[in-house]
Amino acid sequence: QVQLVESGGGLVQAGGSLRLSCAASGRTSSTYAMGWFRQAPGKEREFVAAISRSGYNTDYADSVKGRFTISRDNAKNTVYLQMNSLKTEDTAVYYCAAKTAWLETLRTAYDYWGQGTQVTVSS
Repeated sequence: QVQLVESGGGLVQAGGSLRLSCAASGRTSSTYAMGWFRQAPGKEREFVAAISRSGYNTDYADSVKGRFTISRDNAKNTVYLQMNSLKTEDTAVYYCAAKTAWLETLRTAYDYWGQGTQVTVSS
């Protein structure tokens, strides 16, 4: 099993940047492909980005391509989400998730979840 803790959320103006972190404990994080998801009020949780166990492969939702970057440091058991050019529609609770084997974009494919961190983008 792995435990996930997100940090780095906050309030930022549109056009600004934030970097989210997801610290993994328990089983070595390099065992898991990792993903970021987000959930806005009244909406379903949606895929944002994912990264393979090695970090060589990544995938992004169309809405964040070119603005967000997912990365990982397996030595630190940490996954990051660098968010640039933030828009008001990026406002949501952001969740880190882990799964074994290859990366996936489907929420239901992930076995482990963090508690989430709030990101609020003001206009």
